[in-house]
Amino acid sequence: QVQLVESGGGLVQGGGSLRLSCAASGSTSSCNVIGWYRQAPGKQRELVASIGNRGNTNYADPVKGRFTISRDNAKNTVYLQMNSLKPEDTAVYYCNLRSGCIYVSEYWGQGTQVTVSS
Repeated sequence: QVQLVESGGGLVQGGGSLRLSCAASGSTSSCNVIGWYRQAPGKQRELVASIGNRGNTNYADPVKGRFTISRDNAKNTVYLQMNSLKPEDTAVYYCNLRSGCIYVSEYWGQGTQVTVSS
């Protein structure tokens, strides 16, 4: 059973930085994509950034140039470095894993709160 555990959320002033971590445990496929999603109150969950097992990355337009996703395969951990944070970045951030080359299994973490004050 795969488990994802997020950490690193908190309260920060606008313009500040935070780094989120997502540690994966259990057996995962060599074919996988890990993504960070966020959900603000009253809004739908949205993709923030993702990274494939080959290191290919994808970012949502609102975070391009401010957020960086990276992975350490030796530690089974994915990071989201968030700089120049804005109040509109306030949300619960979730880690998502899609694992499998043909049949894909999907897993979610429990979420970590990020609050950016103005």
